[in-house]
Amino acid sequence: MDPRGVADTEQAAPVEESVVTSAIYSRGRRVETPPTLAQTYERLRETPDGIAWIGLYRPAEAQLLTVAEEFGLHELAVEDAIVAHQRPKLERYGDTLFVVLRAARYLDDVEEVDFGELHLFVGRNFVLTVRHGAAPDLPAVRRRLEADPELLARGPEAVLYAILDAVVDGYAPVIAGLQNDIDEIETQVFGGDPKVSRRIYELSREVVDFQRAARPLLDILAGLTAGFDKYGTDDELRRYLADVADHATTAAERVDGFRQILADILTLNATLVSQAQNEEIRRLTVASFAQNEEIKRVSAWAAILFAPTLIGTIYGMNFDHMPELHWAFGYPFAIALMALTCVSLYAVFKHRGWL
Repeated sequence: MDPRGVADTEQAAPVEESVVTSAIYSRGRRVETPPTLAQTYERLRETPDGIAWIGLYRPAEAQLLTVAEEFGLHELAVEDAIVAHQRPKLERYGDTLFVVLRAARYLDDVEEVDFGELHLFVGRNFVLTVRHGAAPDLPAVRRRLEADPELLARGPEAVLYAILDAVVDGYAPVIAGLQNDIDEIETQVFGGDPKVSRRIYELSREVVDFQRAARPLLDILAGLTAGFDKYGTDDELRRYLADVADHATTAAERVDGFRQILADILTLNATLVSQAQNEEIRRLTVASFAQNEEIKRVSAWAAILFAPTLIGTIYGMNFDHMPELHWAFGYPFAIALMALTCVSLYAVFKHRGWL
């Protein structure tokens, strides 16, 4: 994807359609805001100590290629900026730095981390930002720098520092939101909410995505730190970047901790669910045992009562030819037989624990 290989840029949409802001700065102060990029290039050439800060928002390929051609940006970096969906990284092409950052903001109502991808080209006298997403708030960064001319006068690296600082500061509300949701999840787990497992899983995915955005930032800052002496970075900027590195390290450690906490909570929830299931099984077993005991008692008494009923039924059939039908002791004998049968069955069932 060669910027010099665009055959017909007149048919492409003008690059100004994607320009958020284009300004020329000299000695830390904005000296001009040209209405077109062509005029920005011209004014930059006329200002020896000036720097241009151009902000683009989701530019089309042809639009970005025209800017790349003006500043001599490397085609591989330009391709990454066009395609987007890049991992955070720091690359150096000659005297131009190419930095990819992933800013984040937390959407508490849906418990999701919304990411914005930002590509920065930092040269000797220019800063080009290509933003894909709502975050970070670059206009706020620009206002902050313009309110501090002494910092802005330190050159394009000061702009890079301010943007890095804004990205890292933007992680703090995300961390607070994740912490709040983890606290709520802990309450749900111990409250026995059956829906908490899904919430833990979904929040774990957001933490993993956030970790992938925050953790590489440490490598980016380490790469910048390694080049301090070689590229003669201003001492004050070194201190500022060291402060950003401290905050980024804290953020990365918090995110790593969140991931471990959620893993532990998920394990704990599984244990509590298993305990609840075991308790339910035990309760059902006890209830089943009690029911079986009751059935045995009912069955035993039914058998005891069935014996005299059977004898009485047989002798109540009133046939002419029946044993002992006309015997004087027939009735007492039948009563005694019933009583003996009932007593015998009672003794048997009592011995077996049915009664």
